[in-house]
Amino acid sequence: MSTSDVSPPGGGEVESWTRYRPTPLLDSLLDKAVTIPSAAIHKHVDSVRRRNPEADPARVIRILEREYLTVVSTTGGAVGAAAAAPAVGTTAAAVLTSSDIATFFATSAAFSLAVADVHGIPIDDVARRRALLLASVLGEAGARDVQRATEGSQLAWGKVLLTSMPQTAIKRVNNVLTHRFLKRQIAKQGTLALGRMIPFGVGAVVGFAGGRALGHGVVSQSRSAFGVPPDHFPR
Repeated sequence: MSTSDVSPPGGGEVESWTRYRPTPLLDSLLDKAVTIPSAAIHKHVDSVRRRNPEADPARVIRILEREYLTVVSTTGGAVGAAAAAPAVGTTAAAVLTSSDIATFFATSAAFSLAVADVHGIPIDDVARRRALLLASVLGEAGARDVQRATEGSQLAWGKVLLTSMPQTAIKRVNNVLTHRFLKRQIAKQGTLALGRMIPFGVGAVVGFAGGRALGHGVVSQSRSAFGVPPDHFPR
């Protein structure tokens, strides 16, 4: 193999080559969570409406909330039960809880996007989706970060974030939210993961209750983000 075969790119590509950094696991999980196709979101909302033909937007959102809480709580309980089994090693248990975190992010993203769809807000931009997910998972602190960037808009912060906030502001918000997430949410999820590893079935209880508690936080932020549901379905 010649020297040219192994040398890094030259010219204008050097800067991007040397800026390489490994992607943290949680960052990767967030990226996967926010790339769910919009068509899948529309399809799910439409299926809820077909099953409940008399439901108005507010009722559909309540159904979506109930579905979401069921998924995050039962998934947490199932993973907690498996991770707490005496025959499961610590490494295997850690993998199980990492899988549960991935499910939590993906389910939370799908739920938030479904609520946006009921409100008639199209959301294909990945950066805006990421900011919405991070702010929803972080709770009131995340919402305040977004609200500061809306510069006193009278609209609900989620609507501003998804429809009119400039891309430069979206980038700043994502940086702030990511920093806050890495400081606070990892500690919360880490504590929950340890609880799921407690043996003799206690882990299942912690997993169910912890997943449901996190889910209620996301539901609360979703209502804050989008405000009162519309009277009719815009889409």
